[in-house]
Amino acid sequence: MHLQDPARRALDSTIGALTSRHWMIDAVRYLVDNGIKWRAMPCDFPPWPRVYAFFARWRDAGLVAELHDRLREAVRRSEGRDGEPSAAIVDSQSVKADATVAHTTRGFDAGKKVNGRKRHLLTDTLGLLLGVLVTPASTTDRDAARSLLPAAKSRFRRLARIWADGGYTGHLTDWTLQHLGIVLDIVRRSDDVQGFQVLPRRWVVERSFAWLLRSRRLVRDYERRTDTSQSVVLWSMTMLMSRRLAARHRPVPVRAA
Repeated sequence: MHLQDPARRALDSTIGALTSRHWMIDAVRYLVDNGIKWRAMPCDFPPWPRVYAFFARWRDAGLVAELHDRLREAVRRSEGRDGEPSAAIVDSQSVKADATVAHTTRGFDAGKKVNGRKRHLLTDTLGLLLGVLVTPASTTDRDAARSLLPAAKSRFRRLARIWADGGYTGHLTDWTLQHLGIVLDIVRRSDDVQGFQVLPRRWVVERSFAWLLRSRRLVRDYERRTDTSQSVVLWSMTMLMSRRLAARHRPVPVRAA
């Protein structure tokens, strides 16, 4: 009986682990992109319990956040920017919640007439995600910002200015400057203009919300836990950024003379 040498067995084990991880990542991305149920995972991927266990491990260990942050830094540097941003935009989006979402983690947004959850995003000036917080839809933007902005400042020391809409007015502007050293610049909508209006800086985060809704899993909130919902947002952005980086490194075909 022929036995492989230890180096060969170790190499085969490493290749197998990398291949398995690649399949797991593809399976999670497929679920987020197409909005399927976990139990509806196609047979081309590993069994759904294994894929969900992989998703949960990466969520709890912060690995999906680390993957996302490395991709964001790579995209920023490919655009000629510093890896760490100095300015950002904050906004929120209310989405309906599925029946699987518990009443303790959902609420009613009276302004948008939405019963579900609210996604609070902090993006850089390219629209790339710096922070995400999922709360019941009844949570005000100001209350969410008191959790979202300090967490962002602890990670991005250069952050000095944030643009926001009228939902962030009041004592929050003074609190942000006093406790975080960040200027919160309110971009207001003109009362004289009716209908759709492109607002300076704020359109960037609105575009980021549109990017997220390309992932069908995010059209409605299906997740039982808010941290799971936040992880799905991160997975969606990793797909967008990896495609952008791949397009930059794709060789240009040479036309025949």
